[in-house]
Amino acid sequence: MGDGGRPGLSRRSLLIAGAAGLAATGVVSGSLPWLDLVTTGAAPEPLVRTDRVFSAARGQDVDVVTILPAQLPTKNLPMCVLLHGLHGRARHAAPTGLPAALARGVAAGTLPPFGFIAVDGGNNYWHENRVGDNAMAMLLEEVPRWLRARGLGDATGTPFACAGVSMGGFGALLYARRREEMRVPLSAVAAISPGLLMSWREMSTRRAFKSTQEWASLDPLRNVEKLGRVPVGVWCGTEDHFIEGTRKFIRLASPEVGYMGPGGHGDGFYRRIVPDVLGFLGRHAPAVSRKA
Repeated sequence: MGDGGRPGLSRRSLLIAGAAGLAATGVVSGSLPWLDLVTTGAAPEPLVRTDRVFSAARGQDVDVVTILPAQLPTKNLPMCVLLHGLHGRARHAAPTGLPAALARGVAAGTLPPFGFIAVDGGNNYWHENRVGDNAMAMLLEEVPRWLRARGLGDATGTPFACAGVSMGGFGALLYARRREEMRVPLSAVAAISPGLLMSWREMSTRRAFKSTQEWASLDPLRNVEKLGRVPVGVWCGTEDHFIEGTRKFIRLASPEVGYMGPGGHGDGFYRRIVPDVLGFLGRHAPAVSRKA
């Protein structure tokens, strides 16, 4: 995954442990020409919509959930793919508080305008574990079409970033790798409590890979160099059962943000890091066209 010289912070590693709180992230400041795109005054309300569509890649109908900061009178709003965890669904992919925090940040000018799209991906760690059910192909081939049909994403409907929770964190890193291999790199990837395990014995219980060899070929821990130069953010609670794998990934990848703080694998931790995750993604979001 490469950023191709895109503007933003230089690549760095930020590793925090203990109870000191989240790292301060970059905040958009100065003259913001897109502030007239949002309604100020009343508390902003995010626009969340769910559609049911057929995915040829998965061979079934799936939910497509879009989360926008408001009813913005603009086209080609930058979009971030949001991947759910094991046994999850698109309808519940967003951590509690994320849509509201996105709307508030965009309205206040502390975030540039961008949105999220979540889709049902099944339980196969976002790859084709079962022939005919290819969640990764859905992300790479169908999601851009669905975004373009809604006037979202860039001119081709391509998302600028990907974020994911748990299994979705694994999937986000794998998606970023695939985008790098396609030479259409992401601008940022955010992995929250990513499902990075250290042993096949534990991973095999999830029945998401046919063999240890297949898992090794896809595991972000063993393919860090294939991520390219994309800015990476990783967040994990120190009481999370994925903390060991996350620590190793941070050592190997030197991500732009690598936060490890108090918390487990659940909503309590996720709620606390939402502002940091949004700030990280916002730093790398492309500018929005003001043309309606």
